[in-house]
Amino acid sequence: MFKGKLALITGSTSGIGAGIAKELAGKGANLIINGLGDLNEINQFCAKLQKDYGIQATYLAADMTDSDSIEQMMKKINHDLGGVDILVNNAGIQFVSPVEDFPVEQWNRVIEINLNSSFHTIRLAVPSMKQKKWGRIINIASAHALIASPFKSAYVAAKHGIAGLTKTIALEVATDGITVNAICPGYVWTPLVQAQIPVTAKTRGITEQQVIDDVMLKAQPTKKFVTIEEVAGLASYLSTDIAGSITGSIISIDGGWSAQ
Repeated sequence: MFKGKLALITGSTSGIGAGIAKELAGKGANLIINGLGDLNEINQFCAKLQKDYGIQATYLAADMTDSDSIEQMMKKINHDLGGVDILVNNAGIQFVSPVEDFPVEQWNRVIEINLNSSFHTIRLAVPSMKQKKWGRIINIASAHALIASPFKSAYVAAKHGIAGLTKTIALEVATDGITVNAICPGYVWTPLVQAQIPVTAKTRGITEQQVIDDVMLKAQPTKKFVTIEEVAGLASYLSTDIAGSITGSIISIDGGWSAQ
């Protein structure tokens, strides 16, 4: 389905990003893997993708907090590989704190990774997409792009920003064969979510099980976590030609959370 296409997925060494990488590789896309982690493990992941799916998988370790590092990565992709066809902005971090105690450096880091990095990858990917008259940009947002939660001011602000960025760029490139959409998952069982549990428990003065039952899954009427495979499947669909009229959309996959 995506044979000959090149997909860049930021934050793809684990969690949702790794799931999307596997899904797109399974449909024939060549991959640029990006993210943090042990280099040997990342190289093994790339090698396994290549072996299992018969595609090319390259790791580029751009720092998503550094616009110069992102620009160097995108220039390398444009120069050496002919540019990105499918861009998935997935890199993200979380920090939980009351606003009056929120460390400024953590605010800046969350905004840089969760919002600013997407601006930089998009602005540098669009020119080659316009030349090809085809491109798919998928921003992994969150239910928090639509609904706020306490103690997550930076994350909620960044994800609301992603929704606005998605709509704006979709309008700008609407006649260029490029679609731009945002996927808004509810709570997905990933390392990022797991790491939130003890911090949220401490912040709210409740047990970790109460965080799962009364904070996370309370918001989702299905009472279960969204799976990585569900998010990856939606990203794959949005990358197809048949989804060519879906653009500027903020798509919830949250077990009914935002329907309330």
